[in-house]
Amino acid sequence: MKTKALAAVTALTLLPLSALPASAAPRIDWKPCATEYAPTLECASLQVSDVFSIALAKLPATDPARRVGSLLTNPGGPGGSGVTVLKYGGQGFALDKPEMAEVRQRFDVIGFDPRGVGASSPAITCGPDLHDPAVSRFPKNRADHEKLIAHNRVSGAECLKRTGPALSQVDTWRAADDVESIRVALGEPKVNWLGVSYGSELGAVYAEKYPKRVRAMVLDGAVDHSRPTRQAVLDETIATESALNDFAKWCTTSAECVLRGKDVLATYDALMRTPGGVPAKELGRNVTAEEMSAGIYGGLILPAFWPAVAQGIAAATTDEPDASALAPYAQLDPTYGAYRAIGCHDFGSPFTSYADMKAMQGLVKILAPHAWRYSEFWDMASGCAGWPVPSAYLPRPQKVRGAAPILVVGGEHDPATPLVWARGLARNIENSTLLVDAGYGHTGLLNSACVRDEEVKYLVSGVTPAPGKVCR
Repeated sequence: MKTKALAAVTALTLLPLSALPASAAPRIDWKPCATEYAPTLECASLQVSDVFSIALAKLPATDPARRVGSLLTNPGGPGGSGVTVLKYGGQGFALDKPEMAEVRQRFDVIGFDPRGVGASSPAITCGPDLHDPAVSRFPKNRADHEKLIAHNRVSGAECLKRTGPALSQVDTWRAADDVESIRVALGEPKVNWLGVSYGSELGAVYAEKYPKRVRAMVLDGAVDHSRPTRQAVLDETIATESALNDFAKWCTTSAECVLRGKDVLATYDALMRTPGGVPAKELGRNVTAEEMSAGIYGGLILPAFWPAVAQGIAAATTDEPDASALAPYAQLDPTYGAYRAIGCHDFGSPFTSYADMKAMQGLVKILAPHAWRYSEFWDMASGCAGWPVPSAYLPRPQKVRGAAPILVVGGEHDPATPLVWARGLARNIENSTLLVDAGYGHTGLLNSACVRDEEVKYLVSGVTPAPGKVCR
């Protein structure tokens, strides 16, 4: 999640936040910005400090007579664009699902691009070499390790050069103040929040800083910021291996799996051992084992994508292989810079030396004998080693006190945010309730009608589900 150049930042000091006082906060000037998927969409921008302007989008409540208020949303990341999600009708928030109909009726749904992200200004901008397939995240020797560190420093310096000193201010602790600025500008007495994945971290920080301003808050696919990065790497390693095994088991019985009848894990392992990688016609080059592992992970997080993952593996293992479907498009997208920069602020790299990283590699390979080549937190921990911008919000004990009841949601089979994180976050939040999703995939919102039903009832009423509730 992080990679930037040291020398260029050695003398850089963090700039003050300079948040606008509530009394001086401007009102939001909404303008129509309809899309094919969102014909009633409105857009605006809000200056939240002397540095950052935040891009906003709104889907107005369809039943204004029964309107509860505004519902602020964050789709994850870090680096996810709430504005883009609403431009596509809110499908990324499952607003197209029948259980979410009351949300559309009774809330103005607000999407925004956090500081440094998407259409907000200034936006985090990095060079095209932030992801380099020739640089392994699992160095085999000291020379490989130095190559990784050097790459992170150089590509990070390019991010700093292109973004400017604002890159030092895109941590989540500061971003939570922008949420408060949005609340004030909306004229809402309290915040209603629906945050998934990274959106749970941003929401929890807001609740920690502004507990009395929370009316209702859903933290789904929960991230526990009190968990050290080193431990988070191991947690997610175990969860990712479990997801790959779940996928393989699904393939043994599902007619939708083109690998049915094959030993899926053996096929996966053989693919990863392909000398020199596998050609990807769409990229015009071979993709490496680490890249294919990342691409497959991107499909494993949602069971709806599993048939396509199976097709991608099948296409990459034919006599004329094409691994285009397994390419790590998330790492090749320009938004990867925001993911890396914010992640390095919030989690950083725990590694102190090559020997330390090598020892962790060994443990990761033991915990994930098949899927070890990629997890998000390993990508972050290795990519942040040598990052030149000092981390501003590393993991630390977190306590939320004095807020209204908050709903934390975690999944038993979530490869990206393991259930242990949701349990930890719920313990950190006074008067919270944990809702467990027993199904598969990342976040209950996107994968479980039961979870969506419980979240909507809570958002409307402010009453959390009964303790111990499990969606099966």
